[in-house]
Amino acid sequence: MQNDREKYISPFSTRYASREMQFIFSETFKFRTWRRLWISLAKAEKALGLDITDEQIAELEANAENINFDVAEAREKEVRHDVMSHVYAYGKQCPKAEAIIHLGATSCYVGDNTDVVILREASNIILKKSAQVLKNLSEFALKYKDMPCLGYTHLQPAQLTTIGKRATLWAYELAQDIEELEFRLSKLKLLGSKGTTGTQASFMELFNGDEEKIKKMEELIAGDMGFEGVVPVSGQTYSRKVDAYFLSVMSGIAQSAHKFATDLRLLQSFEEMEEPFEKNQIGSSAMPYKRNPMRSERICALARYVIADSLNPAFTSATQWMERTLDDSANKRISVAEAFLAVDAILNIYINITSGMVVYPKVVEKRVMEKLPFMATENIMMLSVKKGGNRQELHEKLRVHSHAAAYKVKMEGGKNDLIERICSDPSFPLTYEEIQEELSPRRFIGRCPSQVTEFVQNVINPLLEKYYVGDVSEEIRV
Repeated sequence: MQNDREKYISPFSTRYASREMQFIFSETFKFRTWRRLWISLAKAEKALGLDITDEQIAELEANAENINFDVAEAREKEVRHDVMSHVYAYGKQCPKAEAIIHLGATSCYVGDNTDVVILREASNIILKKSAQVLKNLSEFALKYKDMPCLGYTHLQPAQLTTIGKRATLWAYELAQDIEELEFRLSKLKLLGSKGTTGTQASFMELFNGDEEKIKKMEELIAGDMGFEGVVPVSGQTYSRKVDAYFLSVMSGIAQSAHKFATDLRLLQSFEEMEEPFEKNQIGSSAMPYKRNPMRSERICALARYVIADSLNPAFTSATQWMERTLDDSANKRISVAEAFLAVDAILNIYINITSGMVVYPKVVEKRVMEKLPFMATENIMMLSVKKGGNRQELHEKLRVHSHAAAYKVKMEGGKNDLIERICSDPSFPLTYEEIQEELSPRRFIGRCPSQVTEFVQNVINPLLEKYYVGDVSEEIRV
């Protein structure tokens, strides 16, 4: 007999995804939701006049949670149909209600409506964890909103920014993802009970052609399952574009996390910042001194998987024929689940990193001061012009001195001596002290501190009020 160590087990189950998210995609959640839907259907049909008793519904409700998997699995081996196998198994537990289980419905009534419920519940976990990341990033941004650091364009030193302002860039991208997911959830509807080709013909038969009762039935089911409504029209299934929409959001979260993690990996290489590194953590099997950014690297690895995976439902949606085909099923059950499991794992790591990011102020300051003389040249030129200097002549002098100082740094390994060169040039009517005053990094950070404060107040805090539920951090497998 094959033991568990001889079987493939998804890393999402063993290493990455939380138990909370795994449960949403578990068989237990799936088949319990099927039973909730069968109960809801029976209640709606009874309320609208079909011959269903309170006793039958009570029997269904009494057995909603205790699923007899063994009976369903044995039956499926015989009939090769998962829905009818579970109808059979439920009926064995509910003999009085057996005749009215799944009355008028097709397989997609339980299958597709359950998938919609899963999208909602999984998305709510994503919102909760994303909010935790935003809280961590906003606290970090406020703490470091005044600390000047080198900005980078093209990964080359550019005008200064602050550590905190850079963190708002990470937060804003994730905030946009949250708003996109919020929008998708606001548009999410149940399939309802549409029948084999979406015409509801079987319900026309059950309700003797009373269309108002059919519409009311769907309204009751939607309310019972916590939705505002059902899709207005469909074939047998809900449009597979819905899966594509949600995985597009998962891809967006992955993109935002990848950008953050890549930035942190680069900053760790510059020794300006680091992800948390535990006391006994080993960075390399060969190089004992190494402090590799392995958590950030894992975010990037998982993010690439999600971004690529998001193409699956797009192709599936594009290739559905007429009222439905079944080439969606096998792909859908893998691609949708694993996208959410992977993003759950990404957010777990993102929470972990942002809970303990380390900044090295002395390194940050050293890197700033190495480049600041070049950035200060325009200020020095303007101040010199105010004291009677010729702007064009000074510009040429600064160009020559800057290139000479850069040559000394790059070719000779020397110190940036641009300020000394300017001070010794009589063309500049400035004292050493006046020039040094222009070299205060805080003069070069613009509105960074107030931008951070305004951003947190106006963008982050409203999202936290809606989705932050307290600390949801959990231990990750390093």
